[in-house]
Amino acid sequence: MSRLKDLRKERGFSQVKMQMLTGIDQSDYSKIETGRRGMSYEQCKRIALALDTSMDYLAGLTDEPVPYPRVSK
Repeated sequence: MSRLKDLRKERGFSQVKMQMLTGIDQSDYSKIETGRRGMSYEQCKRIALALDTSMDYLAGLTDEPVPYPRVSK
C-alpha cells in the first residue's frame, strides 16, 4: 500500500500520529501499510479522513487523491 505510506509521509505524520488520528493500533497500522494485513471498511474510512483523501484512492480505484466533497450534517 505505497499510496498509504506516501500520503502519510506527505502529511508529515508518523505511524504513531496515525494511531492517534484513527484509533488503529500502530502495529496494526504498520501491517496495513506494508500489505501484510487488510483493512476493514471502518478502518479505511478513518484513514481516508485522517489523510484527507478518498477511500477509492486508498483502494487504487482512482488516481485522484483529492477527497470527494463531504456531506455536511
